[in-house]
Amino acid sequence: MDEPFLIDAVRSPMGRGKAGGALSGLHAVDLLAQTIAGLVARTGIDPGRVDDVVTGCVSQAGEQSGNVGRMAWLAAGLPEHVPAVTVERKCGSSQQAVHFAAQGIMAGAYDLVVVAGVESMSRVPMGAARLGADSAGPSVTERYAPGLVSQGVSAELVAARWKLSRAQLDDYAARSHTRAAEAADSGGFDGEIVPITVGDTVVSADESIRRGTTTEKLAALKPAFTDEAMAARFPEISWSVTAGNSSQITDGASALVLASERTARELGLTPRARFRGFSVCADDPVEMLTAPIPATRRLLDRAGVRVGDVDLYEVNEAFASVPLAWQAAFDADPDRLNVRGGAIALGHPLGASGARLATTLLGALEARGGGLGLQTMCEAGGMANAMLLETV
Repeated sequence: MDEPFLIDAVRSPMGRGKAGGALSGLHAVDLLAQTIAGLVARTGIDPGRVDDVVTGCVSQAGEQSGNVGRMAWLAAGLPEHVPAVTVERKCGSSQQAVHFAAQGIMAGAYDLVVVAGVESMSRVPMGAARLGADSAGPSVTERYAPGLVSQGVSAELVAARWKLSRAQLDDYAARSHTRAAEAADSGGFDGEIVPITVGDTVVSADESIRRGTTTEKLAALKPAFTDEAMAARFPEISWSVTAGNSSQITDGASALVLASERTARELGLTPRARFRGFSVCADDPVEMLTAPIPATRRLLDRAGVRVGDVDLYEVNEAFASVPLAWQAAFDADPDRLNVRGGAIALGHPLGASGARLATTLLGALEARGGGLGLQTMCEAGGMANAMLLETV
């Protein structure tokens, strides 16, 4: 079996996912193309040796509908004979792309793979692919009668189940911005960001971080998902989830190069990390956001690792209640959790986030001298991916 190695990882800056955002003037294909081109230039790989481009994207509609990974590769001027596939596992799409690429190397099907992710939420709104239709269908609605709920209500259910107060959620959100600002201001993100050209402007820093965010400022925001019908159905909800303690709608892209040990040696590539394990798991689709917990348990059991053996944790901040519930479930050290902030501060460009988390986790591990990192993401439908990454 060939061992897969992570050779390098980059991401675009994060732009606000609305008209006027720093990246909103750029087609999703060109956003990803510039990110991939930056990765290829930085690694010095021969792009003609790449076996496949495995790309995560959630809203595969409009400008993101035409196998966005393939179009981005062509837009970057890279060799036509290299194929691409675009995969979708909701918020974990590009983390799943990492899993698939690494597993392809392990199976002997790949030698050199580019993994990527993109979401231009300013240009292709979240949910656009549904075309206004019911994507669950009557049988699912009947099974979970009176039906599934929005992710915001699910975030409220998670907060209620783990007895997380509004103050705890807001405190966590403020900490995310503080940690992200500290990382940005100290140059911690410099090694992972590829500058993106939009018209005559070069965007080289995250637009999403709000410096000076405090628990007190966040406390002034109104709950975002209050609903009388949901309040009657779930009387345990205290309505504590706001825009401030939720992930930001964002534009962004990310890209990684993976290689087999044999190919890395042949091409003179220096690996930055190896993979210690993967898992996927699902849980209650109504609570929806709890699956990182069983996915992590499965991952740790398979790898023979305890949570205390892991040096850093990246748990996607879809909502503050998600990493806080995960932390409580494992009695995990908060000083190891999302140490450079997360999606509350950096934003959550859906299809790009999985590879973005891996990029940030890798940089944070290297900054502390190396070690073992765990990454997990909740996903719509009650699913989750989890992965162990170890620096070399």
